[in-house]
Amino acid sequence: MPVSHDEIKADDIVRVKQSTLISLHRAAESLPLKSGKVAARLSGNYLSAFKGRGMEFDEARPYQPGDDIRSIDWRVTARTGKAYTKLFREERERPVLLWVDYRHSMFFGSQNSFKSVVAAKIAALLAWSATQHSDRIGGLIFSEAMHQELRPQRGKSATLHFIQKLADHPAWNNFKNPVTDNTSGQHALNRLRRVARPGSLIFLISDFRHMDNDMQSSLAQLTRHNDVVLLFISDPLEASLPPAGYYRVSNGIEEIGINTRNETSRRHYQNKFASHENNLRQLCKRLNMFFLNITTDQPLLSSLQKGLGLKK
Repeated sequence: MPVSHDEIKADDIVRVKQSTLISLHRAAESLPLKSGKVAARLSGNYLSAFKGRGMEFDEARPYQPGDDIRSIDWRVTARTGKAYTKLFREERERPVLLWVDYRHSMFFGSQNSFKSVVAAKIAALLAWSATQHSDRIGGLIFSEAMHQELRPQRGKSATLHFIQKLADHPAWNNFKNPVTDNTSGQHALNRLRRVARPGSLIFLISDFRHMDNDMQSSLAQLTRHNDVVLLFISDPLEASLPPAGYYRVSNGIEEIGINTRNETSRRHYQNKFASHENNLRQLCKRLNMFFLNITTDQPLLSSLQKGLGLKK
């Protein structure tokens, strides 16, 4: 049966189909994640290029002046009573890990599509780009109710498998009946830490709600031996309320009224979002992570290209 125009539009608004994500493989050709090519803006300045391919642990040797203290092998050091440092050898393929948030807050949007749809498309674009450059693709797709972990694998079949998980995750059908769990993001980061090997390129795709001290501590551990990109997904309505008036808002089940005439409430609303974004920027600066802000009303591919320093 032919797919109607309305079905295609719905696919781009409230959910994504596997075929939509597969079709992004050509667009990904203009998103090269090559070592030494990609840089990201943070507070107006370019950070250093991604380190490149992964590094696999080879052996431990006695610590020498000038060694990176982050490479100290604490287990051997504790056993021998003398400082030892880890040596690594370059892997042939770099692991690229995608951490994709399908929690309840991601199923919201006032322009173009839900944040979850944007997140899925970003993940698909990055997965295709990684595959095109012979990197291994893996990651974690999670909601409050389910975590799907995919170990890094090489090749088109691995990307297709990842895309299938993106499109078929139960969260697409369950977001109207959310499970309240503010710790699910922390659990997902802990599981990601177990998958990530030194030298991985990690993309965290989320609105980063409930970013607490435990999550920040997990991020600090991830950044010690990996390149980490924090992709902050937001919607314009989260940044500021619409013009003064009375609006009806629905999630498909319930409907509420919002009065935006109070100037103090409008200012408080804007300040709350601005504070959240600024805290994320400062966290990235402190941990040397890349920060990208993608909103639902922006052209997705050009936003990624510009944010990753591929297009000026």
